[in-house]
Amino acid sequence: MKSKPLSGSQASAGVSGAASAGIDAIAHNAGETPRALASLSLPPEAVGKMQGDYLKQATDLWNESLRGLSSGSQTGKPLKAADRRFMAQDWANNPAAAYTAQMYLLNARTLMQMADEVQGDEKTRQRVRFAVQQWVDATSPSNYLALNPEAQRKALETKGQSIVQGLQHLWHDVQQGHLSQTDESVFEVGRNVATTEGSVVFENALFQLIEYKPLTAKVHERPMLFVPPCINKYYIMDLQPENSLIRYTVEQGHRLFVVSWRNADDSLEHATWDDYIEDAAIRAIGVVQEISGSPKINTLGFCVGGTILATALAVLAARGEKPAASMTLLTTLLDFSNTGVLDLFIDESMVQMREMSIGPASPNGGGLLKGQELATTFSFLRPNDLVWNYVVGNYLKGETPPPFDLLYWNSDSTNLPGPMYCWYLRNTYHENNLVKPGKATVCGQTIDLGAINLPSYVYASREDHIVPWDGAYANTKALKGPVRFMLGASGHIAGVINPPAKGKRSHWVGSGTSLPAKAQDWFDKATEHPGSWWTDWSQWLKAHGGKQVAAPKAQGSRNYKPIEAAPGRYVKQKA
Repeated sequence: MKSKPLSGSQASAGVSGAASAGIDAIAHNAGETPRALASLSLPPEAVGKMQGDYLKQATDLWNESLRGLSSGSQTGKPLKAADRRFMAQDWANNPAAAYTAQMYLLNARTLMQMADEVQGDEKTRQRVRFAVQQWVDATSPSNYLALNPEAQRKALETKGQSIVQGLQHLWHDVQQGHLSQTDESVFEVGRNVATTEGSVVFENALFQLIEYKPLTAKVHERPMLFVPPCINKYYIMDLQPENSLIRYTVEQGHRLFVVSWRNADDSLEHATWDDYIEDAAIRAIGVVQEISGSPKINTLGFCVGGTILATALAVLAARGEKPAASMTLLTTLLDFSNTGVLDLFIDESMVQMREMSIGPASPNGGGLLKGQELATTFSFLRPNDLVWNYVVGNYLKGETPPPFDLLYWNSDSTNLPGPMYCWYLRNTYHENNLVKPGKATVCGQTIDLGAINLPSYVYASREDHIVPWDGAYANTKALKGPVRFMLGASGHIAGVINPPAKGKRSHWVGSGTSLPAKAQDWFDKATEHPGSWWTDWSQWLKAHGGKQVAAPKAQGSRNYKPIEAAPGRYVKQKA
């Protein structure tokens, strides 16, 4: 049958019906209540303009494609794609694939425009937009063998072997329970990641405490304690010697201790937030004091580890204790008024559901939040980069993803105790109680973060989609004492793990010592500097380390003898 040019009414009907159905379906799948959906609307004038724009662009694409075919050229209209999914020449060389890709991009743009025009309460609007984006990314023609000319060409060139390998990769991932983002067989914790030398000097049911072997003849008299996030494993700070924040800190002459969280199992399904504060963070602080003999220590918390650390110091402050000489917070939220995209998932019904399924209100009073559920959630915050990219490469093309230490760590997920997670969810993301003096009660104490009152170094990453940088900036108003705010380039992990020797990225330093109320006002006056922020932090920390003393000849002490070599057993436990 001969193809005919597309009429305006056909194009208009196509986008209007598809877009409306897409928004309704995705909003429903995102957990919207009927009442919330009923409150949504699209302004008629905006819909009319989008239909007109879509009509013109769809008609132009179709007719241009027909002209290309009738003239005998190999391709239709060249792809206007900065979109890397369609950059390969296979898409342009195949008229049908080129047209499919361009229509997909047009439909995707129109759907997102419609989601942006939805009128209703802001949180519901953002949920609809997020859900539409998920649907748009999932329906890309590049994700399907029948529509992907790159994968089809490879199948022909390999005589079907790429499809066989893709099915093998799929079966392997089904068996291991998660999508492979790297060649995990290349890495082993303790062999080629997490290799900085040290000893486990204390352990209980929640964590092991690692003390690292000094790399300098003298060390600062005040030791350093790192509290990493418990939703991931600590060795993100010790991947390889050349990008290890742990090794770098030891090289700067600090006696370093690091918390290695236990990967929660059924024995910890009743553990609470109070347990993590009292029996982990506060216990670690006490052990470091005892081993080092120093009443004052320097502290660092990363992500939720920073929230745990600050909470512990606030509890100790309420008890009249001030063990910390300084506190460093890396991509950490204390004030949860701006949590970015994660806020879309959290409301009262969601929190109650968690409390009734794995929290104190559950049938057995507890449970576990499975690590793979957390990992999947974070991956779908960037689905094209962390999900569909690997679906295409692993399964459609039969390729083995290259080895990458950071992605190996990212796939090494951890479980969390349900009651602990539910307290955190309600009191931070949902109700933002930590930042309200006297509102939250932890370990029997009503806490006030302002009572910590010590020098603080607050770091944020400019492109962080988990802890928005302006959300982290709000921490500066929750803390008392001198605060140095540092903004680094890149995202939640790559911004933090940015060693000076690499000479990558940049960081922004504020003007003067005052911190404006608004994050953007700070940024407008800040100066960008090339390279890593680590050297700035190192200079700042040096001023709080105290005098130089002879480095200890062994790890631990008479009362805390080494249990095993770093990285220890706990970090090797799989979810």
